[in-house]
Amino acid sequence: MDKTPADKWKETLIKYRKHCQNILKISNSIRYAGVVNTYGRTLTGIIKPNLKPLLQSEDFKNDLFVISTLISLRRESVSAIGKLEHVVLQHQKITIVILQKNNVTYYISINGKEKSLEKIISLIKKLI
Repeated sequence: MDKTPADKWKETLIKYRKHCQNILKISNSIRYAGVVNTYGRTLTGIIKPNLKPLLQSEDFKNDLFVISTLISLRRESVSAIGKLEHVVLQHQKITIVILQKNNVTYYISINGKEKSLEKIISLIKKLI
């Protein structure tokens, strides 16, 4: 029996959830890993247990919308400048790493004091 579109979607979400779980295992410095669609809607996301989110729900939704808009607008310049590798947003308290694959965006927040950021980014890229 063929899988229905709903079954395929469920499998895709499970795959993204496993990616997020595995991203959190890469380093104790990773606070949150999530997957966002083109419209800034969270498909799945996991915050490390026992951590309090730094942003309120509405502020986080706005942040995701801004990032998804940025990523969407950048797609048009891929042929001229090449595929996006990753984006790093450095804040005082955290670093946000944004990666894109297959029309979804991976949004990962990492403690701001992390010294081996490039190694973590490399491991995440291999995982997704």
